[in-house]
Amino acid sequence: MDKTLESPEKQLKVKLRRHLKQIIAPEAQRLRWALIFAVLGALLFIGQSWLLAQLFVGLLDHMHSPDQTQHAFELRYALGLVLCFILRPTAQFIRERLSQAASLRARKSLRKQLLGTLASLGPERQTLGADGALSSQLLEQVDALDGYISRYYVQLYLVLITPLMISIAAFYYSPLAAILMLLTAPLVPLFMILVGSAASRSSQQQMAAMSQLSSRFLDWVRGMPTLQHLKAVSQAQQDVDSSASKYRDTTMKVLRLAFLSGAVLELFSSLAIALVALYLGLGLLGVLPWAKGVIPVPYAGALFILLLAPEFYAPLRQLGSDYHAKAEAEGAIEELLPLLEQQTWQHPGKQPLQLTAAPAINLHQVCITAQNGRIRLPSTSLQIAAGERVGLHGASGSGKSSLLLALLGFVPYSGRIQVKQRSLLDSLRSDWHQQLGYLSQQPNFKRGSLAENLRLANPTASEHALYDALQAVDLLALVEKLPQGLNTPLGERGLGLSGGQLSRLAIAQLLLRDAHVWLLDEPTAHLDPDTSAIIHALLEKLSVGKTLILISHQWQGLQWLDRHLDLHALHTQQEQPLC
Repeated sequence: MDKTLESPEKQLKVKLRRHLKQIIAPEAQRLRWALIFAVLGALLFIGQSWLLAQLFVGLLDHMHSPDQTQHAFELRYALGLVLCFILRPTAQFIRERLSQAASLRARKSLRKQLLGTLASLGPERQTLGADGALSSQLLEQVDALDGYISRYYVQLYLVLITPLMISIAAFYYSPLAAILMLLTAPLVPLFMILVGSAASRSSQQQMAAMSQLSSRFLDWVRGMPTLQHLKAVSQAQQDVDSSASKYRDTTMKVLRLAFLSGAVLELFSSLAIALVALYLGLGLLGVLPWAKGVIPVPYAGALFILLLAPEFYAPLRQLGSDYHAKAEAEGAIEELLPLLEQQTWQHPGKQPLQLTAAPAINLHQVCITAQNGRIRLPSTSLQIAAGERVGLHGASGSGKSSLLLALLGFVPYSGRIQVKQRSLLDSLRSDWHQQLGYLSQQPNFKRGSLAENLRLANPTASEHALYDALQAVDLLALVEKLPQGLNTPLGERGLGLSGGQLSRLAIAQLLLRDAHVWLLDEPTAHLDPDTSAIIHALLEKLSVGKTLILISHQWQGLQWLDRHLDLHALHTQQEQPLC
Protein backbone atom coordinates (compact mmCIF):
# COMPACT_ATOMS: atom_id res chain seq x y z
CA MET A 1 0.00 0.00 0.00
CA ASP A 2 1.29 3.45 -0.92
CA LYS A 3 2.36 5.32 2.22
CA THR A 4 0.82 8.50 0.84
CA LEU A 5 -2.61 6.81 1.02
CA GLU A 6 -2.25 5.93 4.70
CA SER A 7 -4.13 8.01 7.24
CA PRO A 8 -2.12 10.65 9.18
CA GLU A 9 -2.79 8.74 12.41
CA LYS A 10 -1.31 5.55 10.97
CA GLN A 11 1.70 7.39 9.57
CA LEU A 12 2.27 8.96 12.98
CA LYS A 13 2.09 5.55 14.69
CA VAL A 14 4.64 4.12 12.26
CA LYS A 15 6.90 7.11 12.83
CA LEU A 16 6.68 6.80 16.63
CA ARG A 17 7.51 3.07 16.54
CA ARG A 18 10.45 3.70 14.22
CA HIS A 19 11.94 6.25 16.60
CA LEU A 20 11.39 3.94 19.59
CA LYS A 21 13.23 1.14 17.77
CA GLN A 22 16.10 3.49 16.95
CA ILE A 23 16.38 4.54 20.59
CA ILE A 24 16.42 0.93 21.81
CA ALA A 25 18.67 -0.48 19.05
CA PRO A 26 22.04 0.25 20.79
CA GLU A 27 20.82 -1.64 23.89
CA ALA A 28 19.31 -4.61 22.02
CA GLN A 29 22.04 -7.01 23.20
CA ARG A 30 21.51 -6.15 26.86
CA LEU A 31 17.73 -6.50 26.48
CA ARG A 32 18.17 -9.91 24.80
CA TRP A 33 20.09 -11.10 27.81
CA ALA A 34 17.33 -9.76 30.03
CA LEU A 35 14.84 -11.82 28.01
CA ILE A 36 17.01 -14.94 28.36
CA PHE A 37 17.07 -14.59 32.15
CA ALA A 38 13.31 -13.95 32.17
CA VAL A 39 12.74 -17.18 30.20
CA LEU A 40 15.10 -18.99 32.57
CA GLY A 41 13.00 -17.75 35.48
CA ALA A 42 9.85 -19.11 33.79
CA LEU A 43 11.50 -22.51 33.29
CA LEU A 44 12.54 -22.57 36.94
CA PHE A 45 8.94 -21.79 37.92
CA ILE A 46 7.70 -24.75 35.88
CA GLY A 47 10.27 -26.96 37.58
CA GLN A 48 9.36 -25.51 40.95
CA SER A 49 5.64 -26.24 40.38
CA TRP A 50 6.37 -29.83 39.30
CA LEU A 51 8.55 -30.42 42.37
CA LEU A 52 5.85 -29.01 44.65
CA ALA A 53 3.20 -31.26 43.11
CA GLN A 54 5.41 -34.34 43.43
CA LEU A 55 6.31 -33.43 47.00
CA PHE A 56 2.65 -33.09 48.05
CA VAL A 57 1.76 -36.39 46.38
CA GLY A 58 4.70 -38.03 48.10
CA LEU A 59 3.63 -36.65 51.46
CA LEU A 60 0.09 -38.01 50.97
CA ASP A 61 1.42 -41.40 49.97
CA HIS A 62 3.80 -41.39 52.95
CA MET A 63 0.90 -40.71 55.32
CA HIS A 64 -0.97 -43.77 54.07
CA SER A 65 1.98 -46.14 53.59
CA PRO A 66 5.25 -45.13 55.32
CA ASP A 67 8.26 -46.15 53.24
CA GLN A 68 11.94 -45.28 53.76
CA THR A 69 12.59 -45.21 50.00
CA GLN A 70 9.72 -42.75 49.50
CA HIS A 71 11.25 -40.56 52.23
CA ALA A 72 14.53 -40.34 50.24
CA PHE A 73 12.62 -39.23 47.13
CA GLU A 74 10.82 -36.53 49.12
CA LEU A 75 14.15 -35.20 50.43
CA ARG A 76 15.46 -35.00 46.86
CA TYR A 77 12.37 -33.06 45.79
CA ALA A 78 12.77 -30.70 48.75
CA LEU A 79 16.41 -29.97 47.85
CA GLY A 80 15.45 -29.32 44.24
CA LEU A 81 12.69 -27.01 45.44
CA VAL A 82 15.11 -25.03 47.59
CA LEU A 83 17.42 -24.69 44.58
CA CYS A 84 14.53 -23.32 42.48
CA PHE A 85 13.60 -20.89 45.27
CA ILE A 86 17.16 -19.51 45.12
CA LEU A 87 17.78 -19.51 41.37
CA ARG A 88 14.43 -18.06 40.23
CA PRO A 89 14.69 -14.77 42.23
CA THR A 90 18.31 -14.53 41.15
CA ALA A 91 17.32 -14.79 37.48
CA GLN A 92 14.58 -12.19 38.01
CA PHE A 93 17.03 -9.85 39.75
CA ILE A 94 19.56 -10.11 36.90
CA ARG A 95 16.77 -9.55 34.34
CA GLU A 96 15.63 -6.38 36.12
CA ARG A 97 19.14 -5.02 36.50
CA LEU A 98 19.88 -5.60 32.80
CA SER A 99 16.59 -3.94 31.79
CA GLN A 100 17.17 -0.97 34.07
CA ALA A 101 20.74 -0.56 32.81
CA ALA A 102 19.50 -0.65 29.20
CA SER A 103 16.84 1.95 30.00
CA LEU A 104 19.33 4.23 31.75
CA ARG A 105 21.87 4.02 28.93
CA ALA A 106 19.24 4.51 26.20
CA ARG A 107 17.75 7.57 27.93
CA LYS A 108 21.19 9.00 28.59
CA SER A 109 22.13 8.54 24.93
CA LEU A 110 18.86 10.11 23.77
CA ARG A 111 19.29 13.09 26.09
CA LYS A 112 22.84 13.55 24.80
CA GLN A 113 21.55 13.42 21.22
CA LEU A 114 18.87 16.02 21.92
CA LEU A 115 21.33 18.29 23.71
CA GLY A 116 23.66 17.98 20.72
CA THR A 117 20.80 18.96 18.41
CA LEU A 118 20.02 22.03 20.52
CA ALA A 119 23.71 22.95 20.68
CA SER A 120 24.05 22.68 16.90
CA LEU A 121 20.98 24.90 16.45
CA GLY A 122 22.36 27.65 18.69
CA PRO A 123 19.91 30.58 18.97
CA GLU A 124 17.82 28.86 16.28
CA ARG A 125 16.47 26.54 19.01
CA GLN A 126 13.91 29.22 19.86
CA THR A 127 11.92 28.09 16.79
CA LEU A 128 11.24 24.78 18.61
CA GLY A 129 9.63 26.42 21.61
CA ALA A 130 10.37 28.20 24.85
CA ASP A 131 13.23 27.07 27.08
CA GLY A 132 10.70 25.77 29.63
CA ALA A 133 9.09 23.42 27.07
CA LEU A 134 12.51 22.24 25.84
CA SER A 135 13.65 21.60 29.42
CA SER A 136 10.50 19.54 30.02
CA GLN A 137 11.22 17.48 26.92
CA LEU A 138 14.80 16.80 27.95
CA LEU A 139 13.82 15.81 31.49
CA GLU A 140 10.28 14.51 32.01
CA GLN A 141 9.54 13.25 28.52
CA VAL A 142 12.84 11.43 28.06
CA ASP A 143 12.34 9.79 31.47
CA ALA A 144 8.83 8.77 30.37
CA LEU A 145 10.52 6.17 28.13
CA ASP A 146 11.81 4.24 31.16
CA GLY A 147 8.79 1.94 31.57
CA TYR A 148 8.72 1.05 27.89
CA ILE A 149 12.41 0.12 27.74
CA SER A 150 12.83 -1.53 31.14
CA ARG A 151 9.51 -3.45 31.26
CA TYR A 152 7.34 -3.45 28.14
CA TYR A 153 10.00 -4.36 25.55
CA VAL A 154 11.01 -7.65 27.24
CA GLN A 155 7.45 -8.38 28.34
CA LEU A 156 6.26 -8.18 24.72
CA TYR A 157 8.31 -11.31 23.92
CA LEU A 158 7.79 -12.97 27.28
CA VAL A 159 4.01 -12.85 26.82
CA LEU A 160 4.38 -15.33 23.94
CA ILE A 161 7.18 -17.53 25.27
CA THR A 162 5.99 -18.16 28.84
CA PRO A 163 2.38 -19.22 28.07
CA LEU A 164 3.67 -21.46 25.27
CA MET A 165 6.10 -23.25 27.62
CA ILE A 166 3.44 -23.62 30.32
CA SER A 167 0.83 -24.93 27.88
CA ILE A 168 3.34 -27.55 26.63
CA ALA A 169 4.03 -28.64 30.23
CA ALA A 170 0.27 -28.77 31.00
CA PHE A 171 -0.47 -30.67 27.76
CA TYR A 172 1.58 -33.62 29.04
CA TYR A 173 -0.91 -34.19 31.87
CA SER A 174 -4.11 -32.79 30.34
CA PRO A 175 -4.50 -31.72 26.69
CA LEU A 176 -7.97 -30.33 27.48
CA ALA A 177 -6.65 -28.07 30.28
CA ALA A 178 -3.90 -26.79 27.98
CA ILE A 179 -6.47 -26.09 25.26
CA LEU A 180 -8.71 -24.24 27.74
CA MET A 181 -5.83 -21.98 28.75
CA LEU A 182 -4.88 -21.31 25.13
CA LEU A 183 -8.50 -20.51 24.17
CA THR A 184 -9.02 -18.07 27.06
CA ALA A 185 -5.61 -16.38 26.69
CA PRO A 186 -6.61 -14.07 23.75
CA LEU A 187 -9.33 -12.44 25.88
CA VAL A 188 -6.74 -10.66 28.00
CA PRO A 189 -4.79 -8.90 25.18
CA LEU A 190 -8.07 -8.19 23.36
CA PHE A 191 -9.43 -6.09 26.20
CA MET A 192 -5.96 -4.70 26.81
CA ILE A 193 -5.95 -3.25 23.28
CA LEU A 194 -9.51 -1.91 23.56
CA VAL A 195 -8.84 -0.08 26.82
CA GLY A 196 -5.17 0.72 26.03
CA SER A 197 -5.96 2.70 22.88
CA ALA A 198 -7.97 5.17 24.96
CA ALA A 199 -5.16 5.26 27.53
CA SER A 200 -2.65 6.05 24.76
CA ARG A 201 -4.65 9.10 23.60
CA SER A 202 -5.03 10.33 27.18
CA SER A 203 -1.32 9.88 27.84
CA GLN A 204 -0.42 11.96 24.77
CA GLN A 205 -2.79 14.71 25.93
CA GLN A 206 -1.19 14.62 29.37
CA MET A 207 2.32 14.99 27.87
CA ALA A 208 1.19 18.02 25.87
CA ALA A 209 -0.43 19.55 28.97
CA MET A 210 2.74 18.98 31.01
CA SER A 211 4.92 20.63 28.35
CA GLN A 212 2.58 23.61 28.17
CA LEU A 213 2.45 23.96 31.95
CA SER A 214 6.27 23.81 32.26
CA SER A 215 6.76 26.43 29.57
CA ARG A 216 4.10 28.76 30.95
CA PHE A 217 5.31 28.48 34.53
CA LEU A 218 8.92 29.23 33.55
CA ASP A 219 7.83 32.25 31.51
CA TRP A 220 5.87 33.67 34.46
CA VAL A 221 8.75 33.08 36.88
CA ARG A 222 11.19 34.82 34.55
CA GLY A 223 8.89 37.79 34.20
CA MET A 224 8.07 38.07 37.91
CA PRO A 225 9.84 41.44 38.41
CA THR A 226 7.87 42.89 35.50
CA LEU A 227 4.62 41.38 36.82
CA GLN A 228 5.26 42.88 40.24
CA HIS A 229 5.98 46.25 38.68
CA LEU A 230 2.72 46.10 36.69
CA LYS A 231 0.82 44.65 39.68
CA ALA A 232 -0.27 41.71 37.56
CA VAL A 233 0.88 38.87 39.84
CA SER A 234 -2.70 37.81 40.56
CA GLN A 235 -3.44 37.38 36.84
CA ALA A 236 -0.33 35.24 36.46
CA GLN A 237 -1.37 33.18 39.48
CA GLN A 238 -4.82 32.57 37.97
CA ASP A 239 -3.24 31.48 34.69
CA VAL A 240 -0.93 29.01 36.46
CA ASP A 241 -3.88 27.70 38.53
CA SER A 242 -5.89 27.16 35.36
CA SER A 243 -3.05 25.32 33.61
CA ALA A 244 -2.37 23.20 36.69
CA SER A 245 -6.06 22.26 36.90
CA LYS A 246 -6.06 21.12 33.27
CA TYR A 247 -2.94 19.07 33.89
CA ARG A 248 -4.53 17.52 37.00
CA ASP A 249 -7.65 16.60 35.03
CA THR A 250 -5.67 14.90 32.26
CA THR A 251 -3.58 13.03 34.85
CA MET A 252 -6.69 11.75 36.64
CA LYS A 253 -8.17 10.67 33.30
CA VAL A 254 -5.08 8.60 32.57
CA LEU A 255 -5.19 7.07 36.07
CA ARG A 256 -8.89 6.21 35.71
CA LEU A 257 -8.20 4.38 32.47
CA ALA A 258 -5.21 2.62 34.02
CA PHE A 259 -7.26 1.34 36.98
CA LEU A 260 -10.11 0.35 34.66
CA SER A 261 -7.88 -1.65 32.34
CA GLY A 262 -6.16 -3.27 35.32
CA ALA A 263 -9.50 -4.36 36.78
CA VAL A 264 -10.68 -5.75 33.42
CA LEU A 265 -7.49 -7.75 32.97
CA GLU A 266 -7.65 -9.18 36.49
CA LEU A 267 -11.32 -10.11 36.02
CA PHE A 268 -10.81 -12.07 32.82
CA SER A 269 -7.64 -13.80 33.99
CA SER A 270 -9.39 -14.81 37.24
CA LEU A 271 -12.36 -16.20 35.30
CA ALA A 272 -10.02 -18.17 33.05
CA ILE A 273 -8.14 -19.64 36.01
CA ALA A 274 -11.46 -20.50 37.68
CA LEU A 275 -12.59 -22.33 34.53
CA VAL A 276 -9.44 -24.49 34.52
CA ALA A 277 -9.77 -25.12 38.27
CA LEU A 278 -13.43 -26.12 37.85
CA TYR A 279 -12.56 -28.68 35.17
CA LEU A 280 -9.73 -30.18 37.25
CA GLY A 281 -11.80 -30.22 40.46
CA LEU A 282 -14.80 -31.93 38.85
CA GLY A 283 -12.43 -34.37 37.21
CA LEU A 284 -10.86 -35.33 40.55
CA LEU A 285 -14.37 -35.89 41.96
CA GLY A 286 -15.27 -37.97 38.92
CA VAL A 287 -18.42 -35.98 38.15
CA LEU A 288 -17.57 -34.53 34.74
CA PRO A 289 -20.70 -34.84 32.55
CA TRP A 290 -18.80 -36.58 29.75
CA ALA A 291 -16.64 -38.78 32.04
CA LYS A 292 -18.63 -39.79 35.11
CA GLY A 293 -16.71 -42.00 37.51
CA VAL A 294 -13.45 -41.35 35.63
CA ILE A 295 -10.55 -39.20 36.83
CA PRO A 296 -9.02 -37.78 33.62
CA VAL A 297 -6.15 -36.00 35.40
CA PRO A 298 -4.47 -37.55 38.45
CA TYR A 299 -3.91 -35.53 41.60
CA ALA A 300 -0.23 -34.78 40.86
CA GLY A 301 -1.02 -33.54 37.36
CA ALA A 302 -4.04 -31.51 38.50
CA LEU A 303 -2.03 -29.81 41.25
CA PHE A 304 0.81 -29.12 38.79
CA ILE A 305 -1.58 -27.48 36.30
CA LEU A 306 -3.30 -25.42 39.02
CA LEU A 307 0.06 -24.12 40.19
CA LEU A 308 0.95 -23.19 36.60
CA ALA A 309 -2.38 -21.54 35.69
CA PRO A 310 -1.81 -18.17 37.46
CA GLU A 311 1.65 -17.91 35.93
CA PHE A 312 0.18 -18.68 32.48
CA TYR A 313 -1.90 -15.48 32.64
CA ALA A 314 0.63 -13.43 34.65
CA PRO A 315 2.66 -12.27 31.61
CA LEU A 316 -0.59 -11.25 29.89
CA ARG A 317 -1.71 -9.26 32.92
CA GLN A 318 1.74 -7.72 33.27
CA LEU A 319 1.72 -6.73 29.60
CA GLY A 320 -1.64 -5.07 30.19
CA SER A 321 -0.11 -3.01 33.00
CA ASP A 322 2.99 -2.25 30.97
CA TYR A 323 0.87 -1.27 27.97
CA HIS A 324 0.37 2.06 29.70
CA ALA A 325 4.16 2.44 29.70
CA LYS A 326 4.01 1.98 25.92
CA ALA A 327 1.24 4.59 25.64
CA GLU A 328 3.24 6.99 27.80
CA ALA A 329 6.38 6.41 25.72
CA GLU A 330 4.52 7.06 22.45
CA GLY A 331 3.07 10.26 23.92
CA ALA A 332 6.56 11.38 24.95
CA ILE A 333 8.06 10.56 21.54
CA GLU A 334 5.28 12.52 19.83
CA GLU A 335 6.24 15.57 21.89
CA LEU A 336 9.92 14.98 21.04
CA LEU A 337 9.31 14.56 17.30
CA PRO A 338 10.24 18.15 16.34
CA LEU A 339 13.59 17.69 18.07
CA LEU A 340 14.17 14.13 16.84
CA GLU A 341 13.41 15.04 13.23
CA GLN A 342 15.19 18.37 13.30
CA GLN A 343 17.68 18.43 10.46
CA THR A 344 20.81 19.94 11.91
CA TRP A 345 23.41 21.48 9.68
CA GLN A 346 27.06 20.70 10.27
CA HIS A 347 29.41 23.55 9.54
CA PRO A 348 31.92 22.15 7.01
CA GLY A 349 34.93 24.31 7.93
CA LYS A 350 38.18 22.47 8.74
CA GLN A 351 40.90 25.13 8.52
CA PRO A 352 42.07 27.05 11.63
CA LEU A 353 41.22 30.74 11.89
CA GLN A 354 43.19 33.29 13.89
CA LEU A 355 42.44 37.02 14.01
CA THR A 356 44.89 39.59 15.32
CA ALA A 357 42.70 42.63 14.62
CA ALA A 358 39.16 43.57 13.66
CA PRO A 359 38.52 41.95 10.24
CA ALA A 360 36.53 43.06 7.23
CA ILE A 361 33.38 41.02 6.57
CA ASN A 362 31.97 40.69 3.06
CA LEU A 363 28.67 39.09 2.10
CA HIS A 364 28.03 38.25 -1.55
CA GLN A 365 24.53 37.15 -2.58
CA VAL A 366 23.94 35.41 0.75
CA CYS A 367 20.54 33.70 0.76
CA ILE A 368 18.92 31.58 3.49
CA THR A 369 16.05 29.19 2.82
CA ALA A 370 14.10 27.31 5.49
CA GLN A 371 13.52 23.54 5.33
CA ASN A 372 9.96 24.10 4.13
CA GLY A 373 11.20 26.24 1.23
CA ARG A 374 10.34 29.61 2.79
CA ILE A 375 12.92 32.31 2.06
CA ARG A 376 14.23 33.59 5.37
CA LEU A 377 16.75 36.00 3.85
CA PRO A 378 16.60 37.10 0.20
CA SER A 379 19.87 37.36 -1.68
CA THR A 380 21.94 40.00 0.14
CA SER A 381 25.33 41.55 -0.61
CA LEU A 382 27.09 43.69 1.95
CA GLN A 383 30.62 44.92 2.62
CA ILE A 384 31.69 45.84 6.15
CA ALA A 385 35.11 47.40 6.57
CA ALA A 386 37.53 46.37 9.30
CA GLY A 387 36.53 48.07 12.55
CA GLU A 388 33.27 49.42 11.07
CA ARG A 389 30.17 49.47 13.26
CA VAL A 390 26.98 48.75 11.32
CA GLY A 391 23.34 48.76 12.38
CA LEU A 392 20.91 46.45 10.56
CA HIS A 393 17.27 47.48 10.85
CA GLY A 394 14.02 46.23 9.43
CA ALA A 395 10.60 44.91 10.24
CA SER A 396 10.05 41.44 11.71
CA GLY A 397 10.61 38.77 9.08
CA SER A 398 13.04 40.81 7.01
CA GLY A 399 15.88 38.38 7.79
CA LYS A 400 17.91 40.24 10.41
CA SER A 401 18.22 37.37 12.89
CA SER A 402 18.69 34.84 10.08
CA LEU A 403 21.64 36.86 8.78
CA LEU A 404 23.14 36.87 12.26
CA LEU A 405 22.68 33.08 12.54
CA ALA A 406 24.51 32.63 9.23
CA LEU A 407 27.38 34.77 10.52
CA LEU A 408 27.43 32.63 13.68
CA GLY A 409 27.63 29.49 11.54
CA PHE A 410 24.38 27.87 12.72
CA VAL A 411 22.34 27.83 9.47
CA PRO A 412 23.23 26.82 5.90
CA TYR A 413 23.22 29.48 3.22
CA SER A 414 23.98 29.97 -0.43
CA GLY A 415 26.34 32.68 -1.59
CA ARG A 416 29.55 33.62 0.15
CA ILE A 417 30.56 35.11 3.51
CA GLN A 418 34.18 36.15 3.79
CA VAL A 419 36.06 37.12 6.92
CA LYS A 420 39.38 38.79 6.17
CA GLN A 421 39.08 37.70 2.49
CA ARG A 422 38.58 34.08 3.56
CA SER A 423 35.40 32.03 3.21
CA LEU A 424 33.70 31.44 6.56
CA LEU A 425 32.68 27.94 5.40
CA ASP A 426 36.35 26.96 5.12
CA SER A 427 37.19 27.91 8.71
CA LEU A 428 36.60 25.95 11.89
CA ARG A 429 33.42 27.20 13.52
CA SER A 430 34.94 26.67 16.97
CA ASP A 431 37.86 28.95 16.08
CA TRP A 432 35.45 31.58 14.74
CA HIS A 433 33.32 31.43 17.89
CA GLN A 434 36.36 31.91 20.10
CA GLN A 435 37.13 35.18 18.34
CA LEU A 436 33.73 36.82 18.29
CA GLY A 437 31.40 38.15 20.94
CA TYR A 438 27.66 37.51 20.73
CA LEU A 439 24.97 39.22 22.77
CA SER A 440 21.33 38.14 22.43
CA GLN A 441 18.11 39.80 23.58
CA GLN A 442 18.14 37.69 26.75
CA PRO A 443 21.73 37.22 28.00
CA ASN A 444 22.39 33.75 29.38
CA PHE A 445 23.34 33.49 33.04
CA LYS A 446 23.39 30.47 35.31
CA ARG A 447 22.82 29.93 39.01
CA GLY A 448 26.17 30.76 40.58
CA SER A 449 28.40 33.60 41.71
CA LEU A 450 29.14 36.78 39.77
CA ALA A 451 32.67 35.53 39.14
CA GLU A 452 31.43 32.19 37.77
CA ASN A 453 29.05 33.94 35.39
CA LEU A 454 31.75 36.32 34.17
CA ARG A 455 34.11 33.42 33.57
CA LEU A 456 31.56 31.82 31.26
CA ALA A 457 33.09 34.13 28.65
CA ASN A 458 36.70 33.42 29.62
CA PRO A 459 37.32 30.53 32.09
CA THR A 460 40.97 31.54 32.60
CA ALA A 461 40.28 35.21 33.41
CA SER A 462 42.04 36.45 36.55
CA GLU A 463 40.28 38.27 39.35
CA HIS A 464 42.02 41.48 38.29
CA ALA A 465 40.60 41.06 34.75
CA LEU A 466 37.12 40.60 36.21
CA TYR A 467 37.39 43.84 38.18
CA ASP A 468 38.66 45.69 35.08
CA ALA A 469 35.68 44.48 33.04
CA LEU A 470 33.23 45.48 35.80
CA GLN A 471 34.80 48.90 36.04
CA ALA A 472 34.50 49.38 32.27
CA VAL A 473 30.74 48.78 32.43
CA ASP A 474 30.24 50.86 35.61
CA LEU A 475 29.38 47.88 37.82
CA LEU A 476 32.46 47.86 40.02
CA ALA A 477 31.02 50.28 42.60
CA LEU A 478 27.93 48.07 42.98
CA VAL A 479 29.96 44.87 43.34
CA GLU A 480 32.28 46.41 45.94
CA LYS A 481 29.26 47.32 48.06
CA LEU A 482 28.01 43.74 48.09
CA PRO A 483 29.05 41.77 51.23
CA GLN A 484 30.40 38.85 49.18
CA GLY A 485 31.75 40.87 46.27
CA LEU A 486 32.48 38.69 43.26
CA ASN A 487 31.23 35.67 45.20
CA THR A 488 27.72 37.13 45.41
CA PRO A 489 25.34 34.39 44.18
CA LEU A 490 22.96 34.98 41.30
CA GLY A 491 19.72 33.08 40.81
CA GLU A 492 18.55 31.34 37.66
CA ARG A 493 18.97 33.61 34.58
CA GLY A 494 20.63 36.27 36.71
CA LEU A 495 17.91 36.63 39.34
CA GLY A 496 19.08 39.26 41.85
CA LEU A 497 20.12 41.96 39.38
CA SER A 498 17.95 44.36 37.40
CA GLY A 499 17.60 44.20 33.62
CA GLY A 500 20.04 47.07 33.10
CA GLN A 501 22.61 45.52 35.48
CA LEU A 502 22.36 42.20 33.67
CA SER A 503 22.94 43.96 30.35
CA ARG A 504 26.06 45.59 31.80
CA LEU A 505 27.21 42.19 33.07
CA ALA A 506 26.69 40.74 29.58
CA ILE A 507 28.83 43.51 28.08
CA ALA A 508 31.50 42.75 30.69
CA GLN A 509 31.47 39.18 29.39
CA LEU A 510 32.09 40.54 25.88
CA LEU A 511 35.08 42.50 27.14
CA LEU A 512 36.54 39.42 28.85
CA ARG A 513 36.44 37.52 25.56
CA ASP A 514 38.65 40.21 23.97
CA ALA A 515 36.95 39.45 20.64
CA HIS A 516 37.56 41.48 17.48
CA VAL A 517 34.01 40.94 16.14
CA TRP A 518 30.81 41.76 18.04
CA LEU A 519 27.39 40.49 16.92
CA LEU A 520 24.57 42.06 18.92
CA ASP A 521 20.95 40.92 18.52
CA GLU A 522 18.68 43.69 19.90
CA PRO A 523 20.58 43.91 23.21
CA THR A 524 18.23 46.59 24.64
CA ALA A 525 14.87 45.30 23.37
CA HIS A 526 13.67 44.38 26.88
CA LEU A 527 14.87 47.60 28.59
CA ASP A 528 13.13 50.91 29.23
CA PRO A 529 14.25 53.95 27.17
CA ASP A 530 16.45 55.47 29.90
CA THR A 531 18.31 52.23 30.57
CA SER A 532 18.61 51.58 26.81
CA ALA A 533 20.28 54.96 26.37
CA ILE A 534 22.82 54.11 29.09
CA ILE A 535 23.61 50.70 27.53
CA HIS A 536 23.93 52.28 24.07
CA ALA A 537 26.39 54.81 25.46
CA LEU A 538 28.44 51.98 26.98
CA LEU A 539 28.46 50.09 23.69
CA GLU A 540 29.55 53.24 21.85
CA LYS A 541 32.52 53.67 24.16
CA LEU A 542 33.59 50.02 24.45
CA SER A 543 33.13 48.88 20.85
CA VAL A 544 35.70 51.23 19.35
CA GLY A 545 38.06 49.22 17.17
CA LYS A 546 35.66 46.29 16.83
CA THR A 547 33.89 45.09 13.71
CA LEU A 548 30.35 45.37 15.01
CA ILE A 549 26.97 44.33 13.57
CA LEU A 550 23.99 45.37 15.68
CA ILE A 551 20.46 44.13 14.94
CA SER A 552 17.66 46.46 16.00
CA HIS A 553 14.09 47.43 15.14
CA GLN A 554 14.78 51.10 15.82
CA TRP A 555 17.32 53.81 15.05
CA GLN A 556 16.95 55.88 18.21
CA GLY A 557 20.02 56.00 20.43
CA LEU A 558 22.24 54.39 17.80
CA GLN A 559 23.45 57.51 15.99
CA TRP A 560 27.02 56.65 16.97
CA LEU A 561 27.07 53.69 14.54
CA ASP A 562 29.14 54.27 11.40
CA ARG A 563 26.36 53.08 9.11
CA HIS A 564 22.66 52.18 9.27
CA LEU A 565 21.14 49.75 6.79
CA ASP A 566 17.50 48.83 6.27
CA LEU A 567 17.48 45.21 5.04
CA HIS A 568 14.24 45.58 3.09
CA ALA A 569 15.51 48.72 1.35
CA LEU A 570 18.84 47.02 0.70
CA HIS A 571 17.11 44.10 -1.07
CA THR A 572 15.03 46.52 -3.15
CA GLN A 573 18.06 48.61 -4.18
CA GLN A 574 20.16 45.62 -5.15
CA GLU A 575 17.36 44.15 -7.29
CA GLN A 576 18.87 40.71 -7.00
CA PRO A 577 16.95 37.42 -7.39
CA LEU A 578 15.28 36.12 -4.26
CA CYS A 579 17.66 33.16 -4.09
